[in-house]
Amino acid sequence: MQPLTPPEPRGAWWVVAAAFCSLALIFGVSYSFAAFFTDFSSEFQVPRADVSWVFGLCGLVYFVLGVGGGMMADRWGPRRVGACGMVFIAAGLWLTSSAQTLTTIYITYGALVGLGIALVYTPAIACVPPWFVARRGLAAGIASSGIGAGTLIGPLCVSAAIGAWGWRGALQAMAGVVLVGGLAVTALLRQAPQARASHQGQAPGLTLAQAWRTPAFVWLYLGTLFGGPAMFIPFAHVSAAARDLGVDPARAVGLVGVIGVGSLVGRFAIGPLADRWGRTTTLMAMQISLGASYALWYGAEGYLALMMFALWFGVSYGSMVSLYPAICMDVFGPRSVSAIVGALYTAAALGNLLGPVMAGALFDHNQNYVGVMAVCTLLSLLATACLWRLSRVGRAQY
Repeated sequence: MQPLTPPEPRGAWWVVAAAFCSLALIFGVSYSFAAFFTDFSSEFQVPRADVSWVFGLCGLVYFVLGVGGGMMADRWGPRRVGACGMVFIAAGLWLTSSAQTLTTIYITYGALVGLGIALVYTPAIACVPPWFVARRGLAAGIASSGIGAGTLIGPLCVSAAIGAWGWRGALQAMAGVVLVGGLAVTALLRQAPQARASHQGQAPGLTLAQAWRTPAFVWLYLGTLFGGPAMFIPFAHVSAAARDLGVDPARAVGLVGVIGVGSLVGRFAIGPLADRWGRTTTLMAMQISLGASYALWYGAEGYLALMMFALWFGVSYGSMVSLYPAICMDVFGPRSVSAIVGALYTAAALGNLLGPVMAGALFDHNQNYVGVMAVCTLLSLLATACLWRLSRVGRAQY
């Protein structure tokens, strides 16, 4: 009997491993920002909203420029583009270590590190789905779980490095790790045969220009846009919220690691379930779950409640992020999948930029996060409505 679907091409799982390691490294850097939050605030004597702009700007850059990274990866392959990204990240971290003003950090950490992540993130995460058919959700989930691994390990390692060498020494150590480790893992990233065929016009699917004119892209984009703030605020603020409750700095930063644990669980568990239940339906369910998780932060009076929030939030967040590339592949085909994923991520850019800044401004005004939680819950409901419309529209025609 012939198999219902063709087997994965040779080397497909090595690409998954390379994508996992690449994503773990760059998001270990990105989400280690929580470990530097109070150091930047005290060093430069600025309020939380001002420090939050660093994290927000970094996310804005890598989400907006991710479409360019995806287009370059479609043309030149993820290996070359990803390697260039790792060099930019290492340079940004090294330059940040010698910064004398917060404005300099906006440029070196926010802009330069963000540019580097843009050149790694989209090419790495989008090169995996075209290698698979039946186990596409599983493969995408495993690859994207590198984000969760980086979120878990990165802040803890950086917090220890800050304790040993100070925040400037920690940034220099990060730069060295990214340069050496990043070039090693991106060397293993490769395009799938059917993705390479797109250069000869042989791959099925839509181009980026065709995709963004479809109702499916519009609803998926709006769902990502509305859901963005709720997805990124905890990474910048949950550790600060814990310190407000008297939690010591090491355990407070560890909450970002707990988000990473939940994210890992979500990414590994959701792939096989989404392959069975439908990826769009599963994404909608996870968006509902993410919005509901804020109820635990609202009622938190101690470390345990915040830890439970971080875990629940992490499971929901990790599940959602792992599904986006596979859904783009399902709906629009492999022809320009990296560019389409990158274009979709521009919707998350505003959430990553304005979400933490808005949360910081509301806290500075009210001295609590209650208003932040209400806004996040409302936006999650709007995002869910958009994803429901996507499920009604279905796959784009090509």
